[in-house]
Amino acid sequence: MSHLFYGVAYYDEYMPEDRLAKDIALMRETGINVVRIAESTWSTLEPEEGQYNFYHIDRVLEAMHEAGIAVIVGTPTYAVPAWLAAKHPDILVTTVAGQQKYGPRQIMDIVNPTFRRYAEKIIRTLMAHVQHHPAIIGWQLDNETKHYDNIGRYMQEGFVRSLQEKYPDLRQLNRDFGLDYWSNRIDRWQDFPPVENTINASLACAFSRYQRQQVTEYLAWQAAIVREYAQPHQFVTHNFDFEWRGYSYGVQPRVDHFAAAQALDIAGVDIYHPSQAHLTGREIAFGGAITRSLKPGQNYFVLETQAQGFAQWTPFPGQLRLQAFSHIASGAAMVSYWHWHSIHNAFETYWKGLLSHDFSRNPTWQEATTIGADFARLSPQLAELKAENDVALLISNEAMDALNHFLPGDARGNIYNDIFRRFHDALYDHNISLDIIHDVNEETSRYRVLIVPGLYAADEGLLTRINDYIARGGRALIGFKSGFSDENVKVRSSAQPGVLRQSCGVSYSQFTLPEETTVSSCCAEIDCRNDNQAELWMELLTPDDGTRTLLRYQHPAWGEYAAATEADYGQGRACTLAFCRRRA
Repeated sequence: MSHLFYGVAYYDEYMPEDRLAKDIALMRETGINVVRIAESTWSTLEPEEGQYNFYHIDRVLEAMHEAGIAVIVGTPTYAVPAWLAAKHPDILVTTVAGQQKYGPRQIMDIVNPTFRRYAEKIIRTLMAHVQHHPAIIGWQLDNETKHYDNIGRYMQEGFVRSLQEKYPDLRQLNRDFGLDYWSNRIDRWQDFPPVENTINASLACAFSRYQRQQVTEYLAWQAAIVREYAQPHQFVTHNFDFEWRGYSYGVQPRVDHFAAAQALDIAGVDIYHPSQAHLTGREIAFGGAITRSLKPGQNYFVLETQAQGFAQWTPFPGQLRLQAFSHIASGAAMVSYWHWHSIHNAFETYWKGLLSHDFSRNPTWQEATTIGADFARLSPQLAELKAENDVALLISNEAMDALNHFLPGDARGNIYNDIFRRFHDALYDHNISLDIIHDVNEETSRYRVLIVPGLYAADEGLLTRINDYIARGGRALIGFKSGFSDENVKVRSSAQPGVLRQSCGVSYSQFTLPEETTVSSCCAEIDCRNDNQAELWMELLTPDDGTRTLLRYQHPAWGEYAAATEADYGQGRACTLAFCRRRA
């Protein structure tokens, strides 16, 4: 890419008629060189079935092109029009809470053939209408796509078909998933029960994997349609997001980003984070680390991030600029705000854009103009800035599903992401930049250190590749809960941590929840006197001969067990961390 993109989402449909020219004048003053349009307004583009109105699209494309501002057009499929839901109520997704009612966005069943038929029609009609417009530089598929917890008929029927293909012999399915437990055994495919209430983690995790695969297939389906119309110079992207806890918190459980990104030319992402006194940069760092790993060797687009955002996010002076350059430092080639103007009605009224509701210049907008000037001046140096790291952190949607089915003690929510963030944030806080990967292969050898947090479910091949990475000279930190079960969430019957015992040089058969348990250092290199409280989980490690104990539990009953160890394996070294450290 020859220059940095600096952009905003823009919705002419929401604004007074006379705003477009005024907004463009302000955008040029701000340094905006790209806008995103169209992804949210299917009902405006097709107010009645088969009746199309591209007035807003056309006038924005013409005005932006005249002003020298590029445009990314989104496929408008993530919020369905009322007439479609009324005519075909079955397109609304069914979750464990029942079928969704019309109103919010992202309530459609993405595998429903009726929805697909209408979605394809609006995509093709829009593409055919605008495909040759010179303002358009690229296309965004849908918006923050997920499976929306779909347990509907088409999702479940497809899941059963996928199992039939994988398991010609039902007896093998029963063995792999342990379905004899509580009479869950299935001996005829026609008896296969609905999955949503299963007590079997193996079956539930297999269904979750299938749901994610449908997101991958859906985005690939849209990409194939778009590419029939896209010009050679136009890219295809998508704005992935993360687990949401009021901001972008962790790995997205409903999408396999690495698989879904294969349909894209350029990876895109939405990153939102705390601000003011709570701004740390951690979310920008991990969001960038994941996204730049989706297309190795490429830069990525931050297609959405906050301008003013929520009231508690109104940035202190200097923070907007700090955030923008943090994205660029992570490898982003675009920083685009959601959104240009603040909305005067509906759900996101108080999620503010660069301009407030009065459309006037404000301190955040003024700082944005400084960023625009900076980007224009520094583009030749920063447009293809790449992060080169020698530390990698391994993530796994499969391990996330499995680990979250067996929450320790009174833990709630997505414990996998809590663990992931402990590891990531500790490295970030020590100024250690890293990549986030989803597999271990020959390419992993370029990393000096591999971090493996909470790899609860994994096939033997992946665990063997981790061992091989270490044997060839790598350094690995293996976190608690790793290696415990196979890819079907069947607990291994060998001494734990299973296959990883070879490289880690430890074993354990017991574990417990820490209560009044601390750890103490057994070596001069580690000082944990002021940061030594265990919480959530602890494994009672017995080191093999030759394995060094780094930390030991301080507890009347558990003092004989190691809490962290280090072992040489081949040309490399493996450290095992058997507990979760309490946040300082």
